[in-house]
Amino acid sequence: MSEKLKGKTVAILATDGFEESELSEPKAALEREGATVHVVAPDKDSIRAWAKTDWVGNYDVDRRLEQANADDYDALELPGGLFNPDALRQNEQALAFTRRFFEAHKPVGAICHGPWVLINAGVAKGRRMTSYPSVEQDLRNAGAEWVDQQVVVDSGLVTSRKPDDLEAFCSKLVEEIAEGKHSRQHA
Repeated sequence: MSEKLKGKTVAILATDGFEESELSEPKAALEREGATVHVVAPDKDSIRAWAKTDWVGNYDVDRRLEQANADDYDALELPGGLFNPDALRQNEQALAFTRRFFEAHKPVGAICHGPWVLINAGVAKGRRMTSYPSVEQDLRNAGAEWVDQQVVVDSGLVTSRKPDDLEAFCSKLVEEIAEGKHSRQHA
């Protein structure tokens, strides 16, 4: 185990229907580097995982969203899947929680369909990002510059396209969290 993220606490915001690998692999990578990781979810004690084509099991929730304070975390990770970000982007409490990380210039990672949450939180404009291909036009419409790359970093914001990109995503997410807050402002 490394000490690169020792003393750092990371929130993974998710609900039912998250793509399992997009929660489990970043969580494991962050913990291997010494971070404390909390799964944060609205109104649940456990959430159901989806793996490509079917439901695969439940994950324990460490903090309910209404009890979580973004100020207590050093970074945020948003896994994708279809159901999870679609539900979170319609939850004002989830959007406010997400916005707080951007207001405080803290690192944020979003993969696959996870950028939907960023769009609805109003933090995608002016950002260089990637996502699952079907989210490309949504990001462009929100004012982001979309690029088709395995991983894109824009001033502490780490985005990737799909589970195949998880190794690069996790590596860059660890790097950005280790660096800490980023000062770039966006419109």
